[in-house]
Amino acid sequence: MRPHIGISGRLLDQEGRSGGGRFLTDELGPYVRWAPYATEVEAGLGARGEIPADLDGYLDGYLDGYLDGYLDGYVVTAEPPGAPGRGRFAERLMTAFPLLPVEDDERLGDPGPRERFVERIFARARLRELFASRWRPRDLVDFHTRHKLQILAHDPDRYRRAGRIVAQGGHRTRGETEADYRQVFGEALARDVTRGRDTNAMHHAFSQIGERLDDTRRHDVLAAIEAYRRGELPLSVPIGLLARHAAGGAPRWTAEQTYLDPFPAGLCPRGA
Repeated sequence: MRPHIGISGRLLDQEGRSGGGRFLTDELGPYVRWAPYATEVEAGLGARGEIPADLDGYLDGYLDGYLDGYLDGYVVTAEPPGAPGRGRFAERLMTAFPLLPVEDDERLGDPGPRERFVERIFARARLRELFASRWRPRDLVDFHTRHKLQILAHDPDRYRRAGRIVAQGGHRTRGETEADYRQVFGEALARDVTRGRDTNAMHHAFSQIGERLDDTRRHDVLAAIEAYRRGELPLSVPIGLLARHAAGGAPRWTAEQTYLDPFPAGLCPRGA
């Protein structure tokens, strides 16, 4: 499963670009399928370089025709020289697809925006892959089960709403269930994780593995979670402990949680 990411072709050609350029080409590139778009399209320019009188209509037609249902994210250019419509393109993109992860290449040079973007594009790709198949309600149950802690860490309210949608899946049409779940899942992942919600999700994970650990290991995990809550440790420390113990014979529910492994290892570090 590889996320489909829209991107200006110019970014893929500029290896030395500052910000997230190196990250895009050298680190993220091997894990995604790029969908390059011409810079003049992002700028809202016509074939001969003119800016259409109805720029918004032009961009909306482009977006509706090429992006809907295909992309898992989009990287826009932060400062493209000579592209007067770039800002409007990004605005129209986010208006047309408010749940699509969109980030500019400069911000992807920062660890926080980078991790949030990467987490969302891989989550969206997994959901796209599910709904592209001949899925059944039980397949959605499995998907939701694997993503429970990830959704919970982002938005506890939408976590409960998503659970109700899944529970009703056998009594509604597949189209209705898919549309509602896509909406709630996307809205949840769009919300930033907080330290408190992260802590809550980790305690849920620990509740499934704690009894299998000896006193020393239980203490180490709980102490790391609490130290993270107080801001004394980065998230990677308690997550690493939980993931290691989950891989060592923990119940399947815990071992398969995407919260512990939301994107390929080494792609970018888990947050502070």
